[in-house]
Amino acid sequence: MLNFKEIFSVTLILFSVIDILGSIPIVINLRKKVGHIQSGKATIAAGVLMILFLLVGKSILGLFGIGVEDFAIAGALIIFALGAEMILGIELFKPDPEASTTSASIVPIAFPLIAGAGTLTTILTLKAEYTQANIAVGIVINLAIVYAVLKSTNWLERKLGKTGLDVLRRIFGIILLSIAIKIFKGALFTGEMI
Repeated sequence: MLNFKEIFSVTLILFSVIDILGSIPIVINLRKKVGHIQSGKATIAAGVLMILFLLVGKSILGLFGIGVEDFAIAGALIIFALGAEMILGIELFKPDPEASTTSASIVPIAFPLIAGAGTLTTILTLKAEYTQANIAVGIVINLAIVYAVLKSTNWLERKLGKTGLDVLRRIFGIILLSIAIKIFKGALFTGEMI
């Protein structure tokens, strides 16, 4: 049975972990590289990953002999690379001229930005406190927010301007590096993620 208090709590927790507003500079940066981001496909791919992890996450990782901590460290390394790229102005994720915008929409937007290690491990953790149905509704609400933000990046880019985006990109680059280090430390030393 749906519980609105649980849904609200799950939605807020996932919203803070996904941090789609903080990912705006990354999305804009990627769009400049590949020309276009398919918001719908990125949102659907992230949604499929999140729901899949809700249903069978631990089992999938177990099949490959991967622990939640190992998964978190891998995601942290990708997030770290994205943050370094934003701060240093270097290009680690080089656009593949033959790659479609679909692949750019899925990696790194759907994974690890939206449905990253922090999000997926949080979903596994939420199962201990909330019912699966309420978590699923919280995921869907967050996906709607993510889609709206991804669709409005052109408008946000125009409003912020080149200088505003550059400052924002560097600030969020530092935040991404910090999140990556926190996930890495938590997974490596204490077995806890965000």
